[in-house]
Amino acid sequence: MSEPLQPQVWAARAAAHRARAEAFLAPHTERRRRGEAHPVWDFLFDYYSLRPGRLRRWHPGYPARLTGPAAEEYLGLAGYRRLPDGIGVGPEHLAARTGAVEHIHRLLSQTAARPARFGCFGMHEWAMVYRSPAPRHAGVPLRLGPAGTDAVLEATGLRCSHYDAFRFFTSAATGRNERPLTRDTQLAHEQPGCLHANMDLAKWLMKLSPLVASELLLDALELAAEARELDMRASPYDLAAFGFTPIRVESPDGRAEYVRDQSRIAERAAVLRAQLTRRCADLLAETPARREPIDPV
Repeated sequence: MSEPLQPQVWAARAAAHRARAEAFLAPHTERRRRGEAHPVWDFLFDYYSLRPGRLRRWHPGYPARLTGPAAEEYLGLAGYRRLPDGIGVGPEHLAARTGAVEHIHRLLSQTAARPARFGCFGMHEWAMVYRSPAPRHAGVPLRLGPAGTDAVLEATGLRCSHYDAFRFFTSAATGRNERPLTRDTQLAHEQPGCLHANMDLAKWLMKLSPLVASELLLDALELAAEARELDMRASPYDLAAFGFTPIRVESPDGRAEYVRDQSRIAERAAVLRAQLTRRCADLLAETPARREPIDPV
């Protein structure tokens, strides 16, 4: 086990994290103060239940221990307790979260083991409004209108591999996907080229908090924000009023642009996925009831 973190060391990390978190949160916080909704960025906070106060809080990860008087404030947080050489997340909290760690490790490992696929062209957003009289983002027009949007989806086809996108498809669109998707088959279909699977790295890190260091969560959230921008620029919505230039995936040039950006995000996500997979393996190896090595994949 590593040495406890001295006050000046962990306080510097916590301050750097808070500054970085504030920079990420500032536009959202200002919009909320003004009562303004945003069709692109609100998703990160609403769908992922991202609470600003929680994001500002730095965690060192398990089994780090904090020393010094300022560490006492962590005693009021879930999972933390006083340990022989400092304050940190107790082993009983890790034991209680073992099922979640195992599931995330398995999902990430199986996702990374598959070849990346880049042929969806962002049609999941189009499938969410296909033959629907009520687009999901009220007040944001469709670039090509309802009929034009439906025609693009029908010509392009649906090759979605991510259940948490598929479940929001309209009933008319679900049968057009290359295969039906369910929660039970998620581990069998998740693949590393998927924009939403890569965005979800932030979700898994939030679920593992405070067992994983907060710096990795901010890495994942910053990548998720880039993925979300690509997601919506390639969507059927006209977001010019919000400053977003469309990626016209109905054209060959637009599809090529989408794949280039999707591939770039997938490359960065692969690094984060590998880091989180190794971290899960480390946590499983630390679980009191299990001390054998875990394959980090």
